[in-house]
Amino acid sequence: MFKEKPPPEEERKVRANDREYNEKFQYASNCIMTSKYNIITFLPVNLFEQFQEVANTYFLFLLILQLIPQISSLSWFTTIVPLVLVLSITAVKDATDDYFRHKSDNQVNNRQSQADLLLLSSSEPHGLCYIETAELDGETNMKVRQSPSVTSELGDPNNLAQFDGEVICEPPNNKLDRFCGTLYWRECKYGLSNQNMLLRGCVLRNTESCYGLVIFAGPDTKLMQNSGRTKFKRTSIDRLMNTLVLWIFGFLVCMGVILAIGNAVWEKEVGSLFQSYLPWDPPVDNFLFSAFLAFWSYVIILNTVVPISLYVSVEVIRLGHSYFINWDRRMFCQQRNTPAEARTTTLNEELGQVEYIFSDKTGTLTQNIMTFNKCSINSHAYGEVIDTLGVQSKRGQPLDFSFNPLADSDFCFFDQSLLDSVKLGEPLVHEFFRLLSLCHTVMSEEKSEGLLVYKAQSPDEGALVTAARNFGFVFRSRTPSTVTVQELGRPVTYTLLAILDFNNIRKRMSVIVRNPEGKIRLYCKGADTLLFERLHPCNHDLMNVTSDHLNEYAGDGLRTLVLAYRDLSEQQWEDWAEQHRGAERATDCREERLAAVYEEIEQDMMLLGATAIEDKLQEGVPETIAILSLANIKIWVLTGDKQETAVNIGYSCKMLTDDMSEVFLVNGHTVQSVREDLRRARERMMESARSRDGGKEEEMEGWAEGCSLGNGFGGGGERADWRQLESKQQDPIPPPQPPSTLLDSISGEYALVISGHSLAHALEADMEQEFLDTACACKAVICCRVTPLQKALVVELVKKHKKAVTLAIGDGANDVSMIKSAHIGVGISGQEGIQAVLASDYSFSQFRFLQRLLLVHGRWSYLRMCRFLCYFFYKNFAFTMVHFWFGFFCGFSAQTVYDQYFITLYNIVYTSLPVLAMGIFDQDVPEQRSLEYPKLYEPGQLNLLFNKREFFICIAQGIYTSVVLFFVPYGVLSQAARNDGIPLADYQTFAVTVATSLVIVVSVQISLDTGYWTAINHFFVWGSLGAYFTILFTMHSNILFSIFPNQFCFAGSAQNTLVQPVVWLTIALATVVCIVPVLAFRFLKLDLKPQLSDTVRYTQLVRQKKRKPGGRGGRGASGGVGGLGGGALGRLGRAGSRRSGYAFAHQEGFGELITSGKNMRLSSLALATFASRHSASWIDTLRKKKQPQAAQPGGGESSPASAAHTPLGPACSSAITPTLARSPGADSAGGWAISLGSVQEALFAWRGVGARVSGASSPGPPPIAEETSLTE
Repeated sequence: MFKEKPPPEEERKVRANDREYNEKFQYASNCIMTSKYNIITFLPVNLFEQFQEVANTYFLFLLILQLIPQISSLSWFTTIVPLVLVLSITAVKDATDDYFRHKSDNQVNNRQSQADLLLLSSSEPHGLCYIETAELDGETNMKVRQSPSVTSELGDPNNLAQFDGEVICEPPNNKLDRFCGTLYWRECKYGLSNQNMLLRGCVLRNTESCYGLVIFAGPDTKLMQNSGRTKFKRTSIDRLMNTLVLWIFGFLVCMGVILAIGNAVWEKEVGSLFQSYLPWDPPVDNFLFSAFLAFWSYVIILNTVVPISLYVSVEVIRLGHSYFINWDRRMFCQQRNTPAEARTTTLNEELGQVEYIFSDKTGTLTQNIMTFNKCSINSHAYGEVIDTLGVQSKRGQPLDFSFNPLADSDFCFFDQSLLDSVKLGEPLVHEFFRLLSLCHTVMSEEKSEGLLVYKAQSPDEGALVTAARNFGFVFRSRTPSTVTVQELGRPVTYTLLAILDFNNIRKRMSVIVRNPEGKIRLYCKGADTLLFERLHPCNHDLMNVTSDHLNEYAGDGLRTLVLAYRDLSEQQWEDWAEQHRGAERATDCREERLAAVYEEIEQDMMLLGATAIEDKLQEGVPETIAILSLANIKIWVLTGDKQETAVNIGYSCKMLTDDMSEVFLVNGHTVQSVREDLRRARERMMESARSRDGGKEEEMEGWAEGCSLGNGFGGGGERADWRQLESKQQDPIPPPQPPSTLLDSISGEYALVISGHSLAHALEADMEQEFLDTACACKAVICCRVTPLQKALVVELVKKHKKAVTLAIGDGANDVSMIKSAHIGVGISGQEGIQAVLASDYSFSQFRFLQRLLLVHGRWSYLRMCRFLCYFFYKNFAFTMVHFWFGFFCGFSAQTVYDQYFITLYNIVYTSLPVLAMGIFDQDVPEQRSLEYPKLYEPGQLNLLFNKREFFICIAQGIYTSVVLFFVPYGVLSQAARNDGIPLADYQTFAVTVATSLVIVVSVQISLDTGYWTAINHFFVWGSLGAYFTILFTMHSNILFSIFPNQFCFAGSAQNTLVQPVVWLTIALATVVCIVPVLAFRFLKLDLKPQLSDTVRYTQLVRQKKRKPGGRGGRGASGGVGGLGGGALGRLGRAGSRRSGYAFAHQEGFGELITSGKNMRLSSLALATFASRHSASWIDTLRKKKQPQAAQPGGGESSPASAAHTPLGPACSSAITPTLARSPGADSAGGWAISLGSVQEALFAWRGVGARVSGASSPGPPPIAEETSLTE
C-alpha cells in the first residue's frame, strides 16, 4: 500500500525471453483493478468515505452529544436509527456498484490479450494481422497491422523461444495513433511504428493467431492511459441544496442561541425561586452553564430541521427517473436493437434545464452511410440526369450493372453517360476509377466466389471503392506489396511501392504503384484546397471547371474529394525511396520527417477530377431541431465541414431557414478581420431591431455609436466611450445598456456560421467575449472545420460566461472531449463505435430521441425534483419548529413536544413514502402535451420551480404551519375538559393532538401538491396515515406497557385523547387554518396569473369536450394559422440557390461529412410558432429581465400575464400553439391539432371557470389510454 512510487520513465527497455532483465525495471503487471473495496476493507473504507459528507459527520456528532445525560432529553436511538438507515442504504448502493466493477475487472483480466504488443508474426502471410479498434478509437471498420519483416517468419514457437531481440521505445503515454521505438536484434536495428503495434482493446478479425512481445501492460497501456478520471458532474440543484443546508445549519444555531438565552434569563429570574425543591442537576452551578447545556440540548432536539434523509431520498428519486429512461420503448431503436440508457443517475433533473446543445454532425445528425452520388472527370460532370431538352429531370431507373458479375447489387447510379464512357474506353475515365480502386486502405474478403465484402476505415472510402467496383474496376485483394484489381474483367496486379497515409494535417492520402508494364505512378486523393496547390500549372483551366463543379456539389450538401496523379521515373522513385527509408528509421521526430518526405513527392500532379458523396440525414432530425428551438434551446453544430457546405447542412437540418433575418458568415484569417466580421454582425442585428422597433431608436443609436468606436467591446477606451454616451443622455432617457444586454433583447431570427481558422482567433482571450455575445444573440450557430480540442473549448466558453446548462451530443471518438466538457454528455451508438457512448452520461441510437429525453423525461425530472424539495423542506420545518415555540412555555428546559418514537419515525415512516412517490411519478401535463407545447420547457431553463425564493416560501409556509399546530391546540386544550369534567390540559393529550394534527396536515398538503395520482401514490399517502394511527395505538397499548414499562409508560393516552370530540374538532380546526390559506392563494393565482401548464391542462379539457366522435382537426388547424406571421412565411423554399463549398473525409474523425437531404419542412403551424415566438408572453418578459451577471436568485414561476389581462392575439398565442410533430400515443389514429380559434376561446373562458380548476392539486382530466404518461 505504501510502496514507493517509481520515478517517471524516460524510455522503456524490454528484452524478449529475459524475465530477470525485465523485472529489474519494476514495470506494471497486466492486472487491472478498478474496484474500490474487498470483503475486508469494505466496511471501514466505505464508512470513512460516507463520513466525508458534512451531513453524516454532523449527525454522528449529534449522536455523541445524545450520549451525555446532562445534555440530551432524547434517547440515542432517535438519531442512530435514521443515521444507520441512511448509511446502510448508501453502503448497499456502493457495494452493488463495486460488485459490478469487480465483475468487469474479472472479465477484462480474463481476456487473452491484456497488453500493448509488438506484433512479431501471425498466421497470415507476410505477418499481416487484421484488427478492429472500436474500443480504442470508436471505429468499427477493420484495420491492418504488420509485423517487422525481420520477425514475420518467427511463427514457430521454438523460433519464438529463441528470439532475444531488445526494444527501446517511448515511455507509456496516451497517444493512440503513434508509437516510436527501435528493435535491436542480431546487431541490426529496425524502426518500429504504430503499424507494428497491437494495442490493448484491439480485437482480431480474419486472423487465426498472432505472436507478440509485451511492451506496455496494465495501467501503462495506451487504453488505460486514456481512461483518465471523468469530471464529476453536479447539477445546479445539487449546488443549491448544499448552500441551503448550510443556511439551515446557521438557522439551527440561531434558534439554539435564542433558546439558550431564554434559558439563562428564565433560570436567573424564575428558576432561582425553585432552587429549594428543584435544584440544578450537577455539574450545573449557575444559569450561564445551564444556558450552555441548553444550547446543545436544543441543537439535538431541533436537528430534524436539517434533513438527514434528503440526500438518500434524492438519489432514490434519480434512480427511478433513470429507470424510466431505460424502460422508455419510444426511445428504443428496433433496427439496432438498442435501448436508451441513463449511464448516470445524478443529472436527470438537469435534462430539464438545457439551454445550449452542441452537436456533432456525422453519425449524429446524419446516418454515416455514404453513397456515391456525382463526379467530375476531366471537366465533365456526371450524376445529373438530363433530358433531351437539356433540363434536369427526375431520376428514373438505376443503371444496369449486370455486365459486371462482381458488381454490388445495392449500389445505385442514374447517369447512363458515365457507364457509356467506361464502356467506350475513355482513358481518363478509366484512370479515374483505377485511382479509386488503388488509392485506399480497404481490406477485401471474398467469402465465396464473386462475393466480395469490403472492410473500410471510413464509410466514404468504402463508397468510393464500391463505385469503382460497379463501373468495372474491382478491387479484389491485397498483400503488403501488391494490390490486385480486376479491370473490366481482366485481372491486373500492381506492385505497391509505398502508402503515404492520411492524417489530420495532410488531409490527403497517396499510393505509389508499379503497373505490369513497369510504369511507376503516384495516385492521390484529398481536400481540394490542398491538392489544388500541388497541381502542375498546366491544370489551371481544368481546375477552374472542376472548382465550379465542386461548388455545385457542395451546394447540394455533398461531400467532395479531388483526385490527381503523377508519373514518376525510376530514378525519381529510387531517390525518394532512399529518403523515405531514412525517415522511417529515424528514432526522433519520425512523423515530421515522414511528412516532409511525403510533401516532396506530392508535387506537380495532374488533375483527374472530383467525387461527390451523399450522407443522408437521420430520420426526424429537422423536426427535432425545430421543436427544440421552440423550447428556446439554442443548437450549435460543431462540424469538420467547410464553411460553404456547413450552410447547406444548416438548411437541411432546419437550423437555418429562409425565414431568418440574416445568416452571418465569419471567415476572416486575421484577428482584425474576425473582429470586424463580428462587429458587423452585431451592428446588422441592432439595425434590424431598430427598424422593427422605432420606440427604442435612441437606445439603438447609443449602442451603435458605442460599437463604432474601436471594436465595440473590451478595453479602457470602450469604458470611457460609454461614460461619454451616458453624459449625453437626458434625465428622462435611461443610459444605454451594455452591448451584451442589448443583444440579449434582440427578437429577430439570426444565425452565425464561423470557420475553423476564424474560430481559433475568436477563442482568444481578448475576443472570446465578443464572439460569445454575438453567437448567443443568434438562433443557430455552426462552427465548421473544428478540431476535437476546439469543440471542447467552445463548450467551455459557454459554460464559463453563461449561467446556462449545456449538452453535447456526438457519436465518435473525436467527440469525447466535447461530451466530457459539457454539463450533460449524450452518446449516439452509431457507426463509429462506442467510444462516445462510454464517455457519455446518456446514450441512444437516434438523434430524434433527444427531444423526448429533454422535453419529456428532463422536464418531468426537473418538475418532480423541485416539488419534492419544496415539500421536503416544508414538512421538516413544520415538524421541528413546534419544539421552538414550546420552548417558551416549558421554561426553555429542552423538553420535547412529541414523544421520542414519533420523532424517530416521522421522517422514515410517516412522511417518507408519499413524498418519494410524488418525486418519482408526478407530472403536470401528459407526455404528448409536453411535446406539443415546447414552451413548457422554459421554466426549467429559468430555474423558476426551485430557487432561493421558492425555498424561503416553503420555509415560511412550514413556520406558519408550526405556529398553527402549536398555538391552536394549546389555546383550545388549555380551556377544554373531558366529558367527565377532567381537564384536557395535560402533556400527553397535547402531544398526541399536535402529532396527529401534523401528520394529517402534511398528508393533506402532499395531496394538494400531487398533480398526477397513481395507485402507488394513493397507497403511500393513505397507507402512511394508517401506519401512523396503527403505531400510535400500539405504542400506547397495555401490552407494550406490560413488556417495557419504562419505555412505554403512557398506556392508554392515545385512546383516551382521540375519543374526545373536542380533540378532533381541534385537529380539524388546525387543519383548516393551515390548508385554507394555501387553497385561497392557489385559487387566486390560478384565476389571476395561471401558469402555462395550467393553461395547457385547461385547453386539453376544452378540446376534449368539443371533440366530435371520429372528428379530426389537423387540417383545420393548419389552415387556421395560415395568416399568422404572414410576412415571415412569405419566402418558401430555396430552390435555385447556389452555395459553394468543399469537404474532405477525415478518417480520424473530426473532418465530418456534409449533410444532404430533401428540403423537409415543418408544418406551417410549427414555423409560424417559430417565427412569432418572441412575443410579449410572461416567459419572454422574464427572460429579457434576467441578467447573466445577476447575483440575486431568480423568481418563482411566473405566468402568462397576457392570458389573464389582455385579449389573446396571434403573438401571445404562440406560446401555447401546438406543433404538428407527432409521436406515438396521440389523441387519434390520424393525429390532430387544435386551431387558434379554439385556443383563444379556451383562454377567454379561462377566467370564468378558473375557480373550478385546482392549480397544483388538480390531476387533470382522466387520462386517455394512449396518452398515459407512465409509458416508461
